[in-house]
Amino acid sequence: MAALSLDLRQRIISTCDRGEGTQEQIAQRFGVSYGMVKKLLQQRRKTGCIKPRHHLAGRKKLIVAEHRIAIRQHLKRKPDMTLAELREALGLKCTLPAIHYVLVDMGLTYKKRHSATF
Repeated sequence: MAALSLDLRQRIISTCDRGEGTQEQIAQRFGVSYGMVKKLLQQRRKTGCIKPRHHLAGRKKLIVAEHRIAIRQHLKRKPDMTLAELREALGLKCTLPAIHYVLVDMGLTYKKRHSATF
């Protein structure tokens, strides 16, 4: 769903400020949900701004830049660490595939050795 335009947000807030009805009535008038009106007023009260906040939406990364630095350091000391050992060494509470994807993103791969021929 697309974010409400800044113009519509301002009109909703100014209507609330003038007291031209309850929040439910204002929501109906502008064709938005009651929760959206409530959220706009709350956002303005907390931050002083009513702009969309897309950059704050979604899941937060569990493996941040500091972890990536630590991963490189651990792998320099012990290059054959398993994903589980790496997770334990870093004290992370994430899945093993999450660590794998970070390693791929960092350009680090695990090359299996062919130690014997059949």
